[in-house]
Amino acid sequence: MLERHIHIIRTDDAGAEEPAATRARLAAHFPPAAARRMTQLGMLLGAILNELAPAPGDAIIYATQYGEGRTLETFLDSFPAASPIGFQTSVHPSAVQQNMIRRAQPIGEFFPMAGADYLPGQSLLAAMLSPAPRVILCGGEERGTWLTPIDAAATRSFAYGMTLARAPHPALPAAGRITLTPTAAPAEKISNATWFDHLHARKPLSAPLAPGWQLTLTFD
Repeated sequence: MLERHIHIIRTDDAGAEEPAATRARLAAHFPPAAARRMTQLGMLLGAILNELAPAPGDAIIYATQYGEGRTLETFLDSFPAASPIGFQTSVHPSAVQQNMIRRAQPIGEFFPMAGADYLPGQSLLAAMLSPAPRVILCGGEERGTWLTPIDAAATRSFAYGMTLARAPHPALPAAGRITLTPTAAPAEKISNATWFDHLHARKPLSAPLAPGWQLTLTFD
């Protein structure tokens, strides 16, 4: 059995919020010059990472199914007179990298994970197997518009992040616990959005979310 304690958990359910509204709501979390160059997902996740305070010895596991879909749409919509700012934003690194570069901070390990099948379970497994004493498991999506009907962008914007460790924190009240237990049961596919909903509502979950592994998520 693999087990980790949740010390801190943060979520942001931006839903159908427009990128400009997200920028205005979260502007105080970032230097003005940095905020102008960040994607919507970068700002959502960046505000959470500010609270989780990554340290050089931490590992960061980042999970996203679609990434910055709205940012890519905005750049493509600027054609045929392609927007230089739109291009710069659309080719930015991932939401995590935007923030770690801004912080000019090294990290022990960084594992970005993208895709649909078993994404929550696989990202959890990566977090549980990391040798780092503290792991930050985070993720999110950016709501698209015309890319959404062809399943190339998310239907809503959100971000989540939590710190995981092998033992309870001596100075923090426990937020929850995650265990992975070997199982022969067929794995279930849940979306990144469904995983977020459980975290946002602090809703327990027990299911085989990765091939060979049964997840149990509880909150204190």
